[in-house]
Amino acid sequence: MEPVTGFFQLLSDKTRLSVLQLLWAKGELCVCEITGALEESQPKISRHLALLREGRLILDQRRGTWVHYRLHPDMPQWQRLILTECFAQPLMAMVLETHLARLGGPAEGARHCAA
Repeated sequence: MEPVTGFFQLLSDKTRLSVLQLLWAKGELCVCEITGALEESQPKISRHLALLREGRLILDQRRGTWVHYRLHPDMPQWQRLILTECFAQPLMAMVLETHLARLGGPAEGARHCAA
């Protein structure tokens, strides 16, 4: 996929954009936290995470039974600037507030993700 068009194709989906916004705001999340915040099914979120990972926008790291996702540290600066400008828009900030209000996490002492 062409780097510029591929980037914008990944951003063209509302779910993927919301996942990126959550990771931009929180730094690192597991799939159960993302599914809770976006109120979407785990398989749907996992598919979108796979596409974002293939596009090198996010990075995953396994820690035991948990997989944590974060923005890719080697994401080009121009992509980071676009995401920052996008997420700074008032409507996007309101969407983020809604998602953050629903953001849960794994139960204390949980052995695996709740998703």
